[in-house]
Amino acid sequence: MATTQHYLWAGGHFILLISSLKYLTAWLLFRGPSAWWYKTSFLGALISYAIVCYKSLGGIQPNPAFIKRALLDENVQYFMLALFWWTSKPIAIALLPYAIFSLFHALSFTRSTLMPQFLPAGPPATAGGPPTPHPFAKKLQLWVKANYDTAMKAVAFIELAIMARVLFGALLLRNSILSPIIYAHFLRQRYYQSAFTRTAIQEVNRRVEGYVRAPGAHPIAVQVWDKFKFGLDKWTGSVIAPQQPAAAAAARAQ
Repeated sequence: MATTQHYLWAGGHFILLISSLKYLTAWLLFRGPSAWWYKTSFLGALISYAIVCYKSLGGIQPNPAFIKRALLDENVQYFMLALFWWTSKPIAIALLPYAIFSLFHALSFTRSTLMPQFLPAGPPATAGGPPTPHPFAKKLQLWVKANYDTAMKAVAFIELAIMARVLFGALLLRNSILSPIIYAHFLRQRYYQSAFTRTAIQEVNRRVEGYVRAPGAHPIAVQVWDKFKFGLDKWTGSVIAPQQPAAAAAARAQ
């Protein structure tokens, strides 16, 4: 039986999904999207992630051990990032990872909680066994499972694109200088905690290496790239404790 907290969690994802779709559609069609939809999208994210963080960590405890555990929790990281985006000038691409997450959460909630209330269950697979899900719910479950990894790979590449966006945005004074600093720290955490992020970074590195070291490439490009990688490796070189699987799966367990 779904609790009020569970409905609030799902409601946050539905708010995020609908509002971000409204904002991104207007942005893609050059219709001057309202910042209100952007803010509302991240408000939905804050609601959902706050509930997940509370369920994962419990109440706030003002001690170093709790703070360290919280900062290593990926749900807390996404909550803090959503709070930063919510208070910042709108950057459309920043909505995409959250919207993709919300799509899968909303579909899973619809299948597991809403559909059984409206669609009749099928006959038991075995005598005396539990009823089988409605065929439509089963198809939805299979679609979510089949496309989840692909979606997470897309999120990893989108998050790298966001880094490029805020970096160039800071250079062109289109967003604050603080944005690339905060987002770079977020990506550093993702690198240590997400295999999808590591794979995306390796793929980008492979493509850039092929370009800067190709025959005829300007030698300056190689020098700049090597210095960039050296600085990046030095910055990310410290060891971060990997997140426990139970904590990483908190959001998906809703």
